[in-house]
Amino acid sequence: MTFDAAALRASLTHRLRTARESSDALFGMLAPEAMAARPIPERHRILFYLGHMEAFDWNLLCRSTFGIPAFDATLDRLFAFGIDPVGGGLPDDAPGDWPRVDAVHAYKQRVRSAVDDALARTDFTESDDLDRGLVFEVAVEHRLMHVETLAYMLHWLPARCKAPPRGGARETGPRRPSSGQVPIPAGAATLGQPPRAAFGWDNEFGTVRRDVAAFAIDRHNVTNGQFLDFVREGGYSDPSLWTDPDRAWREAAGIRHPRFWEPAGNGSEAWNIRTMFDTRPLPPSWPVYVSHAEASAYARWKGRSLPTEDQFHRAAYGSPGGEERAYPWGGAPPGPAHGNFDFQSWDPAPVGSFPAGDSAFGVADLLGNGWEWTSTLFEPLPGVRSFHVYPGYSADFFDGRHYVMKGGSQRTAAPLLRRSFRNWFQPHYPHIYSTFRLVSP
Repeated sequence: MTFDAAALRASLTHRLRTARESSDALFGMLAPEAMAARPIPERHRILFYLGHMEAFDWNLLCRSTFGIPAFDATLDRLFAFGIDPVGGGLPDDAPGDWPRVDAVHAYKQRVRSAVDDALARTDFTESDDLDRGLVFEVAVEHRLMHVETLAYMLHWLPARCKAPPRGGARETGPRRPSSGQVPIPAGAATLGQPPRAAFGWDNEFGTVRRDVAAFAIDRHNVTNGQFLDFVREGGYSDPSLWTDPDRAWREAAGIRHPRFWEPAGNGSEAWNIRTMFDTRPLPPSWPVYVSHAEASAYARWKGRSLPTEDQFHRAAYGSPGGEERAYPWGGAPPGPAHGNFDFQSWDPAPVGSFPAGDSAFGVADLLGNGWEWTSTLFEPLPGVRSFHVYPGYSADFFDGRHYVMKGGSQRTAAPLLRRSFRNWFQPHYPHIYSTFRLVSP
């Protein structure tokens, strides 16, 4: 087959423009004073991320790949790296330590112009990095991942600091009642993808096929209503349900309920939930969003466990006939009927709202509506190699302190829903759209 550089360039141009529109829309929601805010203590101020995505593109594309001389090396360095929430030390900078917002916007426009010019001139035959547009693919997906992680940050801003874009997001469908666990017969689960099969990050490569013993898995994610029983029955204060590190974290932070919940007040035992743009009574049929530590404590309370990464793959992509699917529902690309993802909504949907997305075994909501915690530590697959265009992407987190997450949330872009994609977070980070379901032997 003849390689079509023009078609690849057109595709990358469109995808890069669409990704930029998504990130610009988030910053466009904000009041001016929000740019200096730090809604998650472990993270940079919001202004950092306005510059970071452009600095990443400059450093990867313009400087490293094309050798273009810097026009502002100071900002290239300032906006180069984010912060991982492990470690304890919090940033202590002041708003005045950062450039003016208009200066960052000017930097953004100059970088985008240089990137667009480089893309227009690339024939994609000069090196392995340019073959099939690898470095441009990296830039697009890096931005799409930040569009989601920025949503986590903006979620914790006061309502006065943000406003929904015009048009909003669609309302999700009706709830289907939860119906217990689904038996999954013994079979194989294939993780990863072969080298050069398609674009992927380094931790996605190194295909491994594993035998998975029979087990049962929750048809739906654990809901707010189900988790409420754990809260009311003293799950947060029962030391037998928490590991020593998890208990120390919970006690030091004074955690007594999920981060997204707030007491309704007025002496009642009712709860509210904090959504992106308002606070409302706790929806019992939404999936609960909690940290890995809280999910693990709930699992012990129920006498069950979180699924391994292998078990998630088996339930999501396996089938009674033995073949494995590209997506839980089959081979069709992700669409609106398959789940709550790709920026369709700002908030979760009731569990089971997307029956067209069920797996071959009848397990629901495996993609979208909240990333799903597993019990598997984030480690390289056999044969993985460091990603030479972004060496620290995964390697810095193969530290025994992060857990694999699978699936996706309502703010996960469709390209990141591929079977091989692996997300990860440390167990004491409660600010994200992360839910879970349980398994039994």
